[in-house]
This record gives sequence, structure tokens and C-alpha cells, in this order.
Amino acid sequence: MKILGIIPARYASSRFPGKPLVHIKGKSMVQRVYEQAKQVIDTVFIATDDLRIRNHILEIGANAIMTSNKHKSGTERCAEALKIITQDQPEYYDIVVNIQGDEPLISPEAIKQLINAFNDNNVQIATLVNKLQYSDELNNKNTVKVILNKNNYAQYFSRALIPFVQNEQIKQKITFYKHIGIYAYKPKILLEITSLPQSNTEIAESLEQNRWIEYDYKIKAIITSYKSVSVDTPKDLEKVLLLLQQREKNNK
Repeated sequence: MKILGIIPARYASSRFPGKPLVHIKGKSMVQRVYEQAKQVIDTVFIATDDLRIRNHILEIGANAIMTSNKHKSGTERCAEALKIITQDQPEYYDIVVNIQGDEPLISPEAIKQLINAFNDNNVQIATLVNKLQYSDELNNKNTVKVILNKNNYAQYFSRALIPFVQNEQIKQKITFYKHIGIYAYKPKILLEITSLPQSNTEIAESLEQNRWIEYDYKIKAIITSYKSVSVDTPKDLEKVLLLLQQREKNNK
């Protein structure tokens, strides 16, 4: 299979402006994501709307694509990047992987798990989930939960706790799933889902994947042990630094 990795990276984050360029132990965050992705994907582009990020990408020897600053999501940015990259060969790639630009510790093995979902030719879109332990995270609106059907296809994504459990004693026996925001798509599907009008459930939850489900696209959920650490705020960066320090200590 021919795989294309795309890392959306924008400068104007409301909670952490310029975060793709923030340095984490001598490397920028976007460089760390790129290097992790390159371990399992031969062709990786970083798609940005900012010249500062583009110039940095070129300095580190990575592939850069300039995209519009009007996009509302990383998925839309990936779709534009795909069109630019494949304008002369639209059918060249079999799978497009959308790798979050704010996960500097993204696991190459987790990316590989996602790609392997497409060994089943019926898969249109794949994403990662992990089992969410009974903790404060269950009620955190920034932790996106998902309900799966018996074949591990996503039925609904929510910032609320789903399924709702009336009996607190039963709650600890229920398996809750946390969504990890990395996707892979067949190229044709990526272009289709980004041309759809917004749906009510997407607007209500501010989760674009609900739009795809509402328009009857299927999202295969791959259950992984990988625990994502995304950097949304400067405080999140402190967690990443601590984890890196722990890894360095363990490797000595």
C-alpha cells in the first residue's frame, strides 16, 4: 500500500499560539511529530498556513505544503494538501494518515496499527481509541468519548460521558472508550467527507467525525494501548517534558 502522511500545523492556536515551533529538548514539537511519523511512513508532508512554520520545516529538511488559513479543522487542511500533492497523479496513494501536529510523543507502533486497519478493504476511515479507566477524565469535556458497535465501528462521539449509566455501582463495570485524534482515510473518502455540509451533531459537540457518521460513512475504531499526550496549553508541555525525562532515565 502507498501511504501518505500529513501533519497539519497552524500557528494561530487560541490557547497556545505558535506551539508547532515550541522547543522540546532541542527540537521543535512539529519536528518531533515528523520524526516519529517517518519511522513508519516513507512520505510525510507538514501542511501549514504560516510562513514561519514553513521556513522551519524546510530548515529541518522536511516536506512542506502551504495551505489556506480558512480551514476549520486539520481534516480540511489534509484534504487541501492531498489535492496539491496528487494533482498530477490523483490515484497514487491508497491511504492518507492525518497525524496530529501537537502530539510530539506519537507512537510509530500506534500509527502502524491504524494503517493495518486497511488490510480490510471495506474500511473507509480508521481512528484509534483506548479504554478509559474510571477516573476524573470520564467527566472531562476535553476528553472525547466514543461508543462502538460489536464490530468496533464508531456509533457516536461525545464530550459527555457515554453511555450514560444511571447506577453508579454499575459504572465501574462498563468499558468506556477515549478517542485518540489520529485518522487514516482512503483518499477518495477524505475528499468526500470534507465537502459535506456540517451536521447538527457535529455542531452540538464540536466534533467533525459525527458529521461523517451522520452522512453514513463508517469509522473503524482500533483499540490501542497507546496513551496520547496532546499539547493544547503550556501546562501540557510540562507533562511531555516529564515523560521524556522518564524515558531518558529508563533508557540509561
